[in-house]
Formats: sequence, structure tokens, C-alpha cells
Amino acid sequence: MDDIATRFNPAQKLHHILKRELSKVIYGLEPVLQGLTLAWIAGGHALLEGPPGLGKTLLAKALAQLMGGRYGRVQGAADLMPSDITGLHVFNAESHRFEFVPGPLFNDVVLVDEINRTGPKTQAALLQAMEENAVTLDRKTYPLAPDFFLIAAQNPMDFEGVYPLLESQLDRFLVRLLLTYPDADTEVAILSRYDRPGGGHGEAVQAIGRVPPELLQQARAAAAAVHVEPALYRYGAALGAASRRHPQLSLGLSPRGVLAVMRLARVEALLQSRDYVLPDDIKGVAPLAVGHRLLPTAEALLEGFDALGIYRAIEAQVPAPRAAENF
Repeated sequence: MDDIATRFNPAQKLHHILKRELSKVIYGLEPVLQGLTLAWIAGGHALLEGPPGLGKTLLAKALAQLMGGRYGRVQGAADLMPSDITGLHVFNAESHRFEFVPGPLFNDVVLVDEINRTGPKTQAALLQAMEENAVTLDRKTYPLAPDFFLIAAQNPMDFEGVYPLLESQLDRFLVRLLLTYPDADTEVAILSRYDRPGGGHGEAVQAIGRVPPELLQQARAAAAAVHVEPALYRYGAALGAASRRHPQLSLGLSPRGVLAVMRLARVEALLQSRDYVLPDDIKGVAPLAVGHRLLPTAEALLEGFDALGIYRAIEAQVPAPRAAENF
């Protein structure tokens, strides 16, 4: 650990610890762990998309253990009500007054499993929590945990009984991470580890070490200090504007979407041992932040285009600033 402390910056230290500890219980999800590191340091929330049984719940529990925080879980269902996740006021017969009973959102790490099985009203209840880190009930605002981190999991849209997430809801997620089935060797490792009564998830999670409490704040401070040239802000704005004009998109990147890309690029620069952002940082992290924010037209979907493919075409048409001219 001493060698790590001297060789790595705070973001790299956090990423190293996260990969080392979560790899004790999670197999074959390295790209997802990379995306979670970026989102965690950048102060955003993560949307996991993939079929059931790929370890999303185990991942959220392990992350809460790593953070040293409380873990809350919400199971998405058609009859889930907003008060089931935010909490509600209950009358106390002894004190003769209503008292607030907090819901699962009042934890450090919260997993909303199968979020797209809940109706739009319940989905909308998450908007304030994700944007303002607070919940308002009966005209009173209650703050959430300082490092509140929400991980939502959704099923692919070809599953039955799912509701598409609202565009405003999707825009609140800093990243979307796609989970796929493991390869043969990884699946054998999973079977060898967890093939026993009860699965052994609880014991495995308890064995995970914790990130030093000051490291996350140090990593965020380092990300805030990363230098971004004005030319790169113009480049990000040009990408957003081009997406809004593209004929194959009915909804382009919002300013919040462009901001998400820039925030992730700062962290990516740190992970690459730099204190300044390059165009390649923006290109590298953009797929995590834009795929769920862009809405292709019906004609584009019928022709076989998807959001990321359209974005890559936009990216190829918008010239990136060159160091000799702009840096």
C-alpha cells in the first residue's frame, strides 16, 4: 500500500483499491468497474443495463461495503409507490404527531433493481434525489447522505412488463454501463466460487476492505483541479450542437449531457496520470455518457442505426482541437 501511495494520484489509488477489492467477489466486469470508478469520483449516478443474473445486486452491496456506508435496495415493480422509496410521515400515537420514517434512499449506496418495471410516477420520485441530493415531502426537505450514490439496473427493452425510463430520468444518470454474459472461463470461476448452499455472497462481501474515508474527497479535489483548455469546452459544445441538429436524432445531447462528458474526462485524465484533459479523454468516456441520452428517430431505428453509432458519426465530423493550435 505504501508503494501505491507514492506512485499513484488519489484517483488512481481509489481505482486500484476498487478493482482489487471488488475482484474478490465480482468476476469479468472490469469495464463496469472502470465506469463505476469514473462515476463515483465524478459525483454522478450509474445505470446498469443487462439481463438478470449478472451480479448487479452483489456489485452494489460490495460497493457499499467498500465505501464503508449503508446499503439500501429497492425492487422495481408495477405497484411500487414513490413513498416506498422516499419514506413517509407516520402518526405516532404516543407523541401525538407525525414523524418521518425515511425510505431506502436515505442510505449511502442505493440499488434500484429493475427500475424500468416501475411506473413513471415512481421513476419521477428519484429526480430530486439524483439532482439535488435531497427529498422533499410535505413541504419539508430532507438531505440525503453526503456521498449518496445510486445504482439503477434495468432490463433490456425487449423484456415484458417494462416501462421506458423518462428522458428526464435518463439524463440524471451520469453513465450507462452495459453488462453482458461472461465468457466460459469467467463463468467457470463464478460457478466455482458460489456453487454452494446460500451462494456465500454475504461472507464474500464482508471480506472486502474499505477505501480510506479521505481518499474519495482527495480524488474529487484532484479532478476539480485538472486543467481544461477553453478549446475543449468549445469542442464539447460543438458535439452537443451537432447532435441536436442531426437528422437521425429526435433528441440530442442536453447541456447536462455535455457537462457529464467533461466531468468524466477530468477523471479519465487523472487515471491516465495527467493533470490536463486531452481530446482523446473526451472521446474515450463519451460512450458512457451519451448512449442513454440520445434518442434516434423511428426511421433511424428501422434502418438499423443505434444511438452510439450515430454519435460516433457525429464525432467523426466535428474536428477536435489540435495541440499545436489550441493548447
